[in-house]
Amino acid sequence: METNPEIVVGLDIGTTKICAIVGKRNEHGKIEILGMGKTESLGVMRGVVSNIEKTVNAIQLAVKEAEEKAGVDINIAYIGIAGQHIKSLQHRGILVRNSNENEVNNEDVSKLIDDMYRLVLPPGDKIIHVLPQEFIIDNEQGIKDPIGMSGVRLEANFHIITGQIAAAKNINKCVEKASVEVADLILEPLASSVAVLSEEEKEAGVALVDIGGGTTDIAIFQEGIIRHTAVIPFGGNSITEDIKEGCLVMKNQAELLKTKFGSALATETQENEIVSIPGLRGREPKEISVRNLAHIIQARMEEIIEHVYYEIKSSGYEKKLIGGIIVTGGGSQLKNLVQLVEYVTGMDARIGYPTEHLAGSTIGQLKDPMYATGIGLIIKGFEDQKRAEKSQNNTSTETTGTVSQDDKPKWFESIFKKGKEWLEEEIENDF
Repeated sequence: METNPEIVVGLDIGTTKICAIVGKRNEHGKIEILGMGKTESLGVMRGVVSNIEKTVNAIQLAVKEAEEKAGVDINIAYIGIAGQHIKSLQHRGILVRNSNENEVNNEDVSKLIDDMYRLVLPPGDKIIHVLPQEFIIDNEQGIKDPIGMSGVRLEANFHIITGQIAAAKNINKCVEKASVEVADLILEPLASSVAVLSEEEKEAGVALVDIGGGTTDIAIFQEGIIRHTAVIPFGGNSITEDIKEGCLVMKNQAELLKTKFGSALATETQENEIVSIPGLRGREPKEISVRNLAHIIQARMEEIIEHVYYEIKSSGYEKKLIGGIIVTGGGSQLKNLVQLVEYVTGMDARIGYPTEHLAGSTIGQLKDPMYATGIGLIIKGFEDQKRAEKSQNNTSTETTGTVSQDDKPKWFESIFKKGKEWLEEEIENDF
């Protein structure tokens, strides 16, 4: 087993692909990709496992390929979770302290976070992440870190992300059957955001839109804090299905038409351009107009973008997103997509590439937006390790004053560990 703490594995279990990426942090703090394994995902639909055996086989193939390329044994990985079952809600927690003589400490904040995990949810749902947005001490608002301050009434606004227990357990089951341990379950839009967004963009206000095969994930940031998350049950596969039905072609031909000749704007295509598709045995080749193809793609893509825009407006941050919209994921590679996003929403847009955190010498193929989630899982893994090390080294030290991004207090660590804890409890109860 590879026990080098500098190596982290991200496992992106998607609807179209399952991808295992092995990363190492170099001396400059950048991620160096040691190896990557990718295989077709046949047992996942819209981000949720629909066939255990097929998913296990695909994970094993991807992990084996990554092991061979990286020259390491993989038996622990950070896993992404997505799907239509993911929901988010805002909630305020209140803690009345005994005295304002003592400073607010880690224990007070941990109590607030633990209280959020006791919220009553619909049957079958469980909290995955509890993310503090801002703290309020004795009606003094807008405090990002309350440690060391004085006050009696401590309040906090939380962004809470929930998911179905069954969906999370099925992911966990598949990974463990493939002989890999789950280090942590991380919401995929959170993973994509760390790979694609800069701190300045998160501060200015930005909407990250990750267009995958089965789902489109949204994460909205403002003042450096995550404000809204949502999962839309449409993605690149919906477009492929539309092409298949609209052009009467096979699914693999529809996928090739989309990637090679597709455009998100019909007006940007040549009116008389024709693509010839080989017919079935004994039949004539089929001729398809590139403009008609673009009309099919544009109709579905407009629907996806309108859903995204609805979520942005629902969040209440539509007028506060100076950074506009950043589109990533495999679906973002469609020609003229940025223009369509800007046309539908009236907001600035760009394609998000996961290059900011990658070392220059890394595999060129991984600069594709479709690997944003996988690379983000690795970055989250390194953050997790760093927090754990700091927590062990500073167990007796109280943190005071402003806390930097790389020196989060002890309570921050618990936010990302709770999801794994409840999942392990549920699995133990099953067996």
